[in-house]
Amino acid sequence: MLSAEQINEFKVRWQENPMLKPRIEKVVVNCCVGRSGEPLEKAIKIIEELTGQKPCFRRAKKTIKDFGIRRKEPIACLVTLRGERAVEFLKRALEAIDNKIPVSSFDPFGNFSFGISEHIEIPGTKYSPELGIIGMDVCVSLCRPGYRVKYRRRARSKVGMRHRLTAEEAMAFMREEFGVELTEEKREKRRGRRKE
Repeated sequence: MLSAEQINEFKVRWQENPMLKPRIEKVVVNCCVGRSGEPLEKAIKIIEELTGQKPCFRRAKKTIKDFGIRRKEPIACLVTLRGERAVEFLKRALEAIDNKIPVSSFDPFGNFSFGISEHIEIPGTKYSPELGIIGMDVCVSLCRPGYRVKYRRRARSKVGMRHRLTAEEAMAFMREEFGVELTEEKREKRRGRRKE
């Protein structure tokens, strides 16, 4: 867990050098229905209402007869949010999980993910009997200014290890900017059962 001293150290570094302060690069919302047709269409409508962006399909990589999935059949939808839209959606999504993220959700490069079991837990969402209830995964990518060097077309290069984001710094950023509470254990479900 992060101590108050570590967080203060990070804040001082960010103030001294603005190029080191993390920021949200993108938020990816993924919903896997498991089959095409009407359930997938409903999921697309729900995600479009929540994010304000039209999702794209994701197709099955191989045929699985037990689940009734054929290869190249659309089974999921996904939307990528950037900029202000990403920040606005992330704030609402974090409220759905009580602003608590387990430390184990962060990877070594500062990215993290969490799941929402029912989309109606997101504030400002009304239940629609025609569309039903879906769950979704939210994956958040954090970066620093200067990460563009690994994506640009001309003179592309690697981001040095000293400039890469760490899990501890990402945790400090989320705690300061979004008021996220970091927990050691995995989040408990609302029904009282613990997630395995």
